[in-house]
Amino acid sequence: MGNTESEQIEILIADDHPLYRYGLRNLLEEFGMFKVVGEAPTGDEALMMTCRLRPRLVLMDVNLPGMSGIEVTKNIVARRPGTSVIVITMLEDRDTFFAAIRAGARGYLMKGTESEDVRQAITTIVSGGLFFDAQVAKWVVEYLVKPPAPRPPFPELTDRERAVLEMVADGEGNVAIARTLGLSIKTVRNYHSRIFAKLQVVDRTEAAVLARRAGLGH
Repeated sequence: MGNTESEQIEILIADDHPLYRYGLRNLLEEFGMFKVVGEAPTGDEALMMTCRLRPRLVLMDVNLPGMSGIEVTKNIVARRPGTSVIVITMLEDRDTFFAAIRAGARGYLMKGTESEDVRQAITTIVSGGLFFDAQVAKWVVEYLVKPPAPRPPFPELTDRERAVLEMVADGEGNVAIARTLGLSIKTVRNYHSRIFAKLQVVDRTEAAVLARRAGLGH
């Protein structure tokens, strides 16, 4: 349902820092067009209060006690499609941003963002749009221009374990692996044990077959 000028946009603040919630509430209420209907200090309370109060929008921190802000966002999107989420955080990393967007957040702001950007983000998202601050928008452009490299096979392995596995896939024995990688025979055997456990295989042959199917080896 659209908002007229006389209607206030109802907002829930989810953040575990009381002083930040206080400052954000004051900022929002100074605009006159927003109404803070609740404050949630934990992830579980944020979800419960969203379902009970049905705000138009939630300003969501990522690092909440209990359920994380990303998990809360997923649940809100699934259970309250009429409520939009803006993640507002101090975390300046791309993985958190993309996790938030995959969870269904419609905006992403850094704490310390200018007050006018906060106002514009809320009004844009309530109108059906998306809003990212300048730093995050740069990440989006970089992602579209140059998508991240595909993940290597067997991401549960360390780089050294993967190097050992690749030599196993090539049919190299322990002595050759140890000489090439500058390891002792005992260390190579320890790597084998860890690799077998992680890949849930019983021996070198099974590990080599699995590795070659994944594209390792020459």
